[in-house]
Amino acid sequence: MSGTPVLRVRGVRKRFGDHQALDGVDLDVHEGEVVTVIGPSGSGKSTLVRCVHQLESIDGGAMYLDGELLGYELQRGHLRPLPDRRVAAQRGRMGMVFQQFNLFAHWSVLRNVVEAQVAVHGRSPAEAREEALRLLERVGLAGKADAHPRMLSGGQQQRVAIARALATNPRIMLFDEPTSALDPELVDEVLSVVLDLARGGMTMIIVTHEMSFAREVADRCVFMEEGRVAATGTPEEIFDDPASPRLRAFLSRFSGQAGKTPVEESTS
Repeated sequence: MSGTPVLRVRGVRKRFGDHQALDGVDLDVHEGEVVTVIGPSGSGKSTLVRCVHQLESIDGGAMYLDGELLGYELQRGHLRPLPDRRVAAQRGRMGMVFQQFNLFAHWSVLRNVVEAQVAVHGRSPAEAREEALRLLERVGLAGKADAHPRMLSGGQQQRVAIARALATNPRIMLFDEPTSALDPELVDEVLSVVLDLARGGMTMIIVTHEMSFAREVADRCVFMEEGRVAATGTPEEIFDDPASPRLRAFLSRFSGQAGKTPVEESTS
């Protein structure tokens, strides 16, 4: 793809004690592109998106959002960490959906989607409410605005979390295993929302263990192993013609999954 990527990751490293979680990761994500990240447990997938969202600091390398360096600024020839308020402003340009739903239990669904718009992005309560109701309708929860999270299924709670992330009009959406905490019968309702966002042109990085979904939704797939990008390519290149024995071995564990996404299987 041509043009400046929405997100550039260059040589990013991250260590937790003796564990090298990320070891020189390079990744570009362009406007409207959907990148799915797959790989075994502990390969650095979740750490990557958490570093992009600046929930984890990096130990080396650099990340850029629309050409702007994330987390640091150049002062007199030296990189200095940004103050918290500027990090928060950068983070506010990205939407993040976690494995757990992270909703405020004592707030209504509507307030969960409204609050960040008002407190962080300065929208009026009326404008934020209107946008929240629109997004709740988009994720199929128009009738749940006044409910509290405890009254919802896990799939519904995750859809609220997606609406909350979308409410700030992010440049890029980051998904960290969005279905891993769900009962199997609730997975499809979340994947269908993510698939709809992809078809609408949303720029996204999706960490997932749902291989059929990863193939269906992606413009490009990334396979991570031991903190590195071990393979990258189109879904056909990754899933139909895996280049390395390690990638073939990993995918063989999912050989029983059909080519359709779970969403399509449930509606066929």
